[in-house]
Amino acid sequence: MKLSVIWRYEYPSRYAFVALSAYMEQKLGEDIDVFYAPAEELPSLTSSLPGLKLIGFSFYSHEKEKIKKEVERIKKTEDIILIAGGPHPSGDPYGTLRMGFDYVFFGEGEVSFVSFLRRIMKGERPEERIIKGEKIGLDFFPFPRKKRRFSPIEITRGCPSGCFFCQTSYLFGKKFRHRPVEVVKEAVKFALDAGLKDMRFISPNSFAYGSEGKTPEPDAIYSLLSSIHELVHGRGRIFFGSFPSEVGPEWVTPELVSMVKKFCSNDNLVIGAQSGSERILKAIHRSHGVPEIYRAAECVLSQGLRAYVDIIFGLPGETEEDMYETFKLMENLIKMGARIHAHYFMPLPGTPFARKKPASLPSSLLKDIRRLVSKGKVFGDWEKQMHYSSLTEA
Repeated sequence: MKLSVIWRYEYPSRYAFVALSAYMEQKLGEDIDVFYAPAEELPSLTSSLPGLKLIGFSFYSHEKEKIKKEVERIKKTEDIILIAGGPHPSGDPYGTLRMGFDYVFFGEGEVSFVSFLRRIMKGERPEERIIKGEKIGLDFFPFPRKKRRFSPIEITRGCPSGCFFCQTSYLFGKKFRHRPVEVVKEAVKFALDAGLKDMRFISPNSFAYGSEGKTPEPDAIYSLLSSIHELVHGRGRIFFGSFPSEVGPEWVTPELVSMVKKFCSNDNLVIGAQSGSERILKAIHRSHGVPEIYRAAECVLSQGLRAYVDIIFGLPGETEEDMYETFKLMENLIKMGARIHAHYFMPLPGTPFARKKPASLPSSLLKDIRRLVSKGKVFGDWEKQMHYSSLTEA
């Protein structure tokens, strides 16, 4: 049976569909037609396609009301299979089913989704509506070759840190899995030949590439970056440890920063600090303290790169004293030359903090943060996140 798979292709969730399409292509070949469409084009596209159709959604918790309305509209007009996966569905699969989806995938989707499609193409409709994924190695090619789509290349999956506010360890496990250098090189060459210039990567911690534990493997990172640089030199640019990835403060060393300087084009490294309170860092299960944050920023700045430091306000249990310790850290880092990327805590399903309420920020602190924003020293969507959190609690 011929099947059309349509991805709701919207930022930031679209990266997952590139990996899924690549794996599907390698395992299922020509038996499936794949389409990518923004939300507003889904109704017209589905009505124009013959045969059996499946629409895949991936979304974050703050998008769920919008997604629910889209699902209601689609279900009125088409008899199609609606599936969901990604951050919110993985953390709250039963709630996602209640939004109107036919099937929900939680965890890693490559293997389970291909198995599901094989059953659908045989004319079956699986009875189990919540489908658990299984962990997979990253030795598969990350881009679909026939119906080309590109995204930053995922080089590492999983994270041993288990931070209580973050989904990574709880979705993908607490062991690092790395994409082999040869596969990354093949993907980079494919992207370059297709006309792409900028090579970016996805990792919970770029400086953990090749590591099995809690310390860097400089040789592995050197092998990765030098190999890619040979391919990219004169044809494009490498961005490593900057958006959409980051580096852990305790993983930053002069040697690794110098590799970024030598092989990459990014002018900054993103450092995941999160708090300036030692008490809060322990409470949220971070694997570093405040001194490591200062050392990491100094290491980055001393080699001529910019330090963009992630901070989260409103973490559960955070007191006014904790918040002002974090603000003091921000001020000190700014004096050193860093910029602060500010966030406000939003509970994520599937994490230990899923049902925790954000701590409220005192008006005096709000005023102080806004003052730094007005000077260009602090940036980010922290106020939008505060607004969303207030709606969630209501």
